[in-house]
Amino acid sequence: MPADEGANIVVKLDDLLHERRMTLTELAERVGLTLANLSILKTGKAKAIRFSTLEAICRELQCQPGDLLGYAGGQKAH
Repeated sequence: MPADEGANIVVKLDDLLHERRMTLTELAERVGLTLANLSILKTGKAKAIRFSTLEAICRELQCQPGDLLGYAGGQKAH
């Protein structure tokens, strides 16, 4: 696996939380994840996400997976 695999996937969790006036801690409690694991996802350092986790986040934030994840199209992700 190349070192930069997944580097073009952008996680927009911060924006969604801000729009919904929800804290990361509140979301973690609602979806049953640890704050540490959710933080890894939020910062874009996660290597993978389970569909069940994605579903729970989308349910709580009332969004679609495409609202949460984006593709930088070869541009360097931030």
